[in-house]
Amino acid sequence: MMKNWLDLNAFMSISATHWLYAVGIAIVVYLVLESVLKFAVVRLEVIAKGSATDLDDMVVLILKGTNRFTLVTAGLLSGVNFLDIPYKLVSTLGHLWFVVIGFQIAAWLNRGVTIWTMRRLSRNGVSPRNPVITTMLSWILRGLLWTVLILAVLANIGVNITAFVASLGVGGVAVALATQNILGDVFASLVIGLDKPFEHNDFIVFGSNSGSVEHIGLKTTRIRSLSGEEIVCSNTDLLKHTIHNHKRMTERRILFGFGLTYDTITEKLRAVPSVVKKTVEAAGSTRFDRAHFKAFGDSSLDFEVVYYVTNADYNLYMDIQQRINLTLIDEFTQMGLEFAFPTRTVQFVTSTLEAAPPR
Repeated sequence: MMKNWLDLNAFMSISATHWLYAVGIAIVVYLVLESVLKFAVVRLEVIAKGSATDLDDMVVLILKGTNRFTLVTAGLLSGVNFLDIPYKLVSTLGHLWFVVIGFQIAAWLNRGVTIWTMRRLSRNGVSPRNPVITTMLSWILRGLLWTVLILAVLANIGVNITAFVASLGVGGVAVALATQNILGDVFASLVIGLDKPFEHNDFIVFGSNSGSVEHIGLKTTRIRSLSGEEIVCSNTDLLKHTIHNHKRMTERRILFGFGLTYDTITEKLRAVPSVVKKTVEAAGSTRFDRAHFKAFGDSSLDFEVVYYVTNADYNLYMDIQQRINLTLIDEFTQMGLEFAFPTRTVQFVTSTLEAAPPR
């Protein structure tokens, strides 16, 4: 207590003139730093206008976010340095300088990460194909940045950070065990981001569900189903299914069949595959594969046709299939062919029972 009182007594014994000098120096330092900052921002804005990269714009935005409290604190510390203060306070001021500079550098880097994340997540108003990696990198960078700053400040003021880091490791293990389900979904989202089994706006089918991917989050993925409702599925459960990604189809393979009546003559049956091939090729955006007389059905002569639509669009496929069906009806009508439909012939057998002779 006596030593602290002596230090405080020495601090309070500073003359008013020295205090005025200190205040004046603090104001001058603040104004100089403010002027330098404004000049740098103006010059960089001019350079950024003629630059084709986004780096200059990011630097301008980062500098504009400089904390004015940091400039005020730097001015005050500069003024206090001109006072005749005890050695213990001089050492403390040195630590404060480290904290102020470290905080401002961390704030600049944090703002840079924020700007980079915002630009990655929305380029010209368009959502990214997969925001998972960007979001996770943003969180990791910010966490690493502030952790390094806190550890550096603690080390600078004389705290043994080795034991602190070890305790953080033990605590991290405990937290990981308590939140393993959540962490499982987070790591699953990382897998989705790296492996990209599907991306934003892809149409996928998994299990009994299907729909367009609207959002890929850190824990869940949101899918808009064909019937309109939103399906929210955890990333871990989603990756357990076999996922059919229809958006990545380069072409669509189509198989369909039809049946003709049993009274069709052989010559006309031989002509059917060529008629089908001509019809499919004339439909547009198709590649014909085969058409065969497949089997003898219960009430029809069955044909099987395979062709490819060279575009994955489902509506286009339906338009083409409709065109093919209508054309086949016209062609078969002209050939005198009839489509078969399920029929069944029932024969009634009658017998006459001889009357028994009278007794």
